[in-house]
Amino acid sequence: MEEMEFESMINAIANGENQSKDLIFNFVEKVTSGSINEPRIIKWLKTMHRFGCSDDDVVHLTTAMRMSGATLEWNEGKPVVDKHSTGGVGDKMSIMLAPALAACGVRVPMLAGRSLGHTGGTIDKLESIPHFSCDLSPEDMIRIVEEIGCCIVAQNPSIAPADGRLYALRDVTNTIDNIQLITASILSKKSAEGLDALVLDVKYGSAAFMKTVDDATALARSMVAVGNGTGIKTIAQITQMDDPIGSHIGNSLEILESIEVLHGRGHQDTIDLVVLQGGALLHLTNMADTEEKGRDMIRSVLNNGKARDVFLSMCIAQGVPQHIAKQLLSNPTSILPMSKLKTQFCAKNSGYISNFLTREIAEQLRRMGAGRLHLENIIDPTIGIIIENHVASKISIGDPVFTLHHSSPLTNEEQTFFATCFEIQPEPITPLPRLHMTIT
Repeated sequence: MEEMEFESMINAIANGENQSKDLIFNFVEKVTSGSINEPRIIKWLKTMHRFGCSDDDVVHLTTAMRMSGATLEWNEGKPVVDKHSTGGVGDKMSIMLAPALAACGVRVPMLAGRSLGHTGGTIDKLESIPHFSCDLSPEDMIRIVEEIGCCIVAQNPSIAPADGRLYALRDVTNTIDNIQLITASILSKKSAEGLDALVLDVKYGSAAFMKTVDDATALARSMVAVGNGTGIKTIAQITQMDDPIGSHIGNSLEILESIEVLHGRGHQDTIDLVVLQGGALLHLTNMADTEEKGRDMIRSVLNNGKARDVFLSMCIAQGVPQHIAKQLLSNPTSILPMSKLKTQFCAKNSGYISNFLTREIAEQLRRMGAGRLHLENIIDPTIGIIIENHVASKISIGDPVFTLHHSSPLTNEEQTFFATCFEIQPEPITPLPRLHMTIT
């Protein structure tokens, strides 16, 4: 890329003009090949971070990043769908949603991530299942999806490799939090899956990366515009992330709760989010006339065992021996790693639970080994909590609030934190609904 061409891109960004589509593609190609030096890339990133750019520019950037690596190609047939969440505490939806959607007749080649900061990662959760392999090639993904309907796979370095290099530089140049760069990063990988439809779960609140509704809405609008601009039917559901999702938090514990839901049981909060996301995707792909009919379809396959059967097949296809996969569903605690120690925390006064310090709980569990403080850290999948009484629950002195699962004796500091990480007030409260609004 000539100096004059590069500077024309920089000037266009600074002046609020569209960058040349051809130059964006040329820039991404050189990022991928390593034939452009880092100072230039950093200058472009910092200019983008400072001034932003148009949706058209982000569509071109996303497309170029998608084309920088392998893409999944599908035969004619069932719609191909996926979801993306901006991350939350207890967010285990993908584990149930992928097999439920497959049981409803769509194909789900789901790329998922590991834990990031205080939020858990779907891949870390699945890897608490003995022998479950999340490292599949694009060819393996296609084969498994065509055979059983779904797979859940770790983000593959062969897919959108340009994003990998740009993300590494964003991380060290404080340009992570730019909406346009976030959008291109997420959607380049999702569009490489060859999707027909995508639902985005964009969270806001005290335990979300986006703290306010306005910030979450801005990101959602950007991703919906660019998703649709790349040819994927895309909607965003803006959801509240002040309270933990469902009843189980922690890697193997969230698999445990997911299996409960796949048996037609489980916490209603978890079920409702799976149903909400799945119903939207079935409607987007015309598998259901309305979102409500789509939700009914998801509820049905969760209750009649069809989603559970697909999950069993997915586990076997991704490396779990058949006898272990069957035992996982019939007696999960005999297969999943479970904690050596459990400590129950109870109410010290009567009233109604008004609040959990959700982000702080997740950070504390992370420090205890449930997540990573450094890239090389090994996760302890047994650490987490099971909530017995939730926000708005009426509670009396001595009633259990939650049980902590841990692998070593608690320090005084840990004991004090967990005893005070929830609040009880005398008056009844009405919890906020999960869904705030939908962006189409």
